[in-house]
Amino acid sequence: MPFMLDDLKKAQQAYRQFLERRPPEHHARYIFPFFAGSYFCYRKIDVRRVVAVAKAASSDPSYLDVGCGYGDFLSKIREFLPNASGVEKEGGIFYALGVEKPAYIEVAPVESIAKQGDMAFVGWMEPGVDFRRQVSKAAQCIVTTFDAGGQCGINGGCEYDEFGYERVAWWRTPSWIDVNAEVMNRYYTPTLSEEKKEQLADLRSAHNFWYVYARPDIADKVRESLRAQAAMEDPHDRFEFEGVLDECGFGYKEELLTVTSARRLWEVVFD
Repeated sequence: MPFMLDDLKKAQQAYRQFLERRPPEHHARYIFPFFAGSYFCYRKIDVRRVVAVAKAASSDPSYLDVGCGYGDFLSKIREFLPNASGVEKEGGIFYALGVEKPAYIEVAPVESIAKQGDMAFVGWMEPGVDFRRQVSKAAQCIVTTFDAGGQCGINGGCEYDEFGYERVAWWRTPSWIDVNAEVMNRYYTPTLSEEKKEQLADLRSAHNFWYVYARPDIADKVRESLRAQAAMEDPHDRFEFEGVLDECGFGYKEELLTVTSARRLWEVVFD
């Protein structure tokens, strides 16, 4: 869906007014993810895992972030893969608001992807949009994130098995909606009693999933690379904004009462 200029300007005005209130550090990325974050939550360990997948495909992998927006996640990937690039179809998000577009982000439709590469990352597909076929032509490995609320593809699916990939692994994280609800309840809803806040916190869930796919001929190599990365993870090596996730009850390897599968947050499950 194309962004409307007036809507963008109104949203940006609300974002600036919010910043004038001098809110706690990093709250903006979970309240205004379009301007200050991304529509999925991540930690540094997520970045390192994605990089490990890419390097399993090649020692010097090509990396494409499909639908990268302003490039929040992509900028973190580039700390490890300096040549990583992105494609974003909505050039208006840069030009309408006077935001400088990085040279490593191309404004183009997904259909323009023609070059076969090593790694593609898909952090978001709008409901009703399905460009998996185009992405599957562009990479040996794919990492995609999606929420359990139905986002992803015209049929509600984010899987790439039908396009010749093998699912290697997956893990669960909170979605930005999960964190947004906790932040708003804790800090910006003064009418809520402490008892009610605790009750709402007990209902928290984590319904975002990261799926890792690879072509069958390199699936084992990707699996072992990711397994090695997960085994040496240091939860203390982190981005500053991760503290908000901890405050909201979405800690690294934390198990939520509402998670019926008994899988802990950020626990890698291998297929």
